Amino acid sequence: MEQFLDDIKTYADAVGRSPQHILRQAVGASWSQWAAWADGQSSPTLNTVDKIRKYMADNPAPAPIAEDAA
Repeated sequence: MEQFLDDIKTYADAVGRSPQHILRQAVGASWSQWAAWADGQSSPTLNTVDKIRKYMADNPAPAPIAEDAA
């Protein structure tokens, strides 16, 4: 579970959104869903995990812009 939450945080940071926004976009989750998962009060179903992972794969973060090392 921790790895999944870390994956969402990393993705959210990369696209400039909050984890709550990602959950809302991916599965229509309530704004409080992220806090419930992070606090260990509930857990996503495997179906929900699959939908979120698919959303992140279908909407990749932009590639970082390489800076010239010159």
